[in-house]
Amino acid sequence: MAAKGSVSLGTKIAYGFGSAAYGIKDNGFNYFLLIFYSQVMGVDAPLVGLALLLAMLFDSLSDPIIGYLSDNTHSRFGRRHPWMYSAALPIAITYYLLWTPPQNLSGNELFPYILILSILIRTLITLYEVPSSSLVAELTDNYDERTSIMSFRYFFGWASGTLMATLALAMILVPTETISNGLMNKDGYGTYGAVAALLIFISIMVSSLGTHKHIPNLKSPPPKAPMKIKRLFREIFETLANRSFFALFLAALLGAAGTGLSAGLAYYISSFYWGFNTDQMAIIALSVVISAILALVIAPFVSRKLGKRKGAITIGLIAFSIAPLPVALRLFGLMPANDDPILFPIVLIVTVIDLAFIITTQTLMSAMIADLVEESEIKTARRSEGVFFAAITFSRKAVQGFGVLGASLALSLAEFPKGVAPGEVPAEAVYKLGVYYAPSLFII
Repeated sequence: MAAKGSVSLGTKIAYGFGSAAYGIKDNGFNYFLLIFYSQVMGVDAPLVGLALLLAMLFDSLSDPIIGYLSDNTHSRFGRRHPWMYSAALPIAITYYLLWTPPQNLSGNELFPYILILSILIRTLITLYEVPSSSLVAELTDNYDERTSIMSFRYFFGWASGTLMATLALAMILVPTETISNGLMNKDGYGTYGAVAALLIFISIMVSSLGTHKHIPNLKSPPPKAPMKIKRLFREIFETLANRSFFALFLAALLGAAGTGLSAGLAYYISSFYWGFNTDQMAIIALSVVISAILALVIAPFVSRKLGKRKGAITIGLIAFSIAPLPVALRLFGLMPANDDPILFPIVLIVTVIDLAFIITTQTLMSAMIADLVEESEIKTARRSEGVFFAAITFSRKAVQGFGVLGASLALSLAEFPKGVAPGEVPAEAVYKLGVYYAPSLFII
């Protein structure tokens, strides 16, 4: 039986800390992958986007299946924890390999390598993230307490990815005697991959062990039944044929596409468009921790005052209106020049506020999923947390698929040269990047 009422702070922290694995992996895919493989390794940007899009299509089949299997697992460690424990080491190993491509491959020859590693990493992260995130619907049945628990998960997810990016920008991806911009430091990405992989492994194990004591109080799986593909997909479609869920899923998918476009071009905009150096980009990355802390407070407050649905709509509209604003203002000549000292504080403040609202929106939407589990159970007589959260995990991973593809298309349309450091790109290409970026983000 799910625990009633409040959940201890220790459990919230342990549950939330598990999202650090997803946050670190996500941050690397969203912010570093395109610039590493395109600008450093010489792969055509559209090919990088295509690899992630194909991996996303694979997810569309594998994610709900993993969610279903998680809902129906029988073991002495419950439904969720066997998957969580088994995923830790494989995720860490494959993530490290992504950032250390074979020495004998270069340029577009790396396309199959990116594709295979992307599919493996995204599938393995699903093996952990879906069972882990599903626990929120089993730890409590309290409406507002679920928002509080999810606030911790999103706080750790965003903060960990941000801190890893800050560490990378400040200490790992640094200029050398022959490399003026740290983002072009090929060897630094290998070090980044090793550190990130280790932290991913630690976060999964800490969260799995920290929530292990709750296994006896979690929901039991349905009676064992022969595994038939036809029945498996019938029950998945039955579960997801929920109008409220469909609306929420579509909103999450579009939000993920917008977030992915913004993330995929983030360092391009910061370095090529605004002219920021890696120290300034590290400060912007670190400031996301402030955004995560603000969202940790804002999300439960909005849930109590407006409710999750109205709160997500209101805060989401504000967030996605602010996001493209600085670039749009620059296009109209209303932003300070790159050498103006006031530019960096303006972009920093806008980033902190905007991301706080984006994280709040994501938290409220995920908390709504936990509530839909009960509604679905009444209709189907099945507890399907795994299937529901698999769909949301898929929408979050669509950030890399749609987002990086959109980012790579924007770079191609802008005729943005690859393998070129900031300061050496034609002004027309930089201007075109802003032209394609701001309207696309706002429309999505």
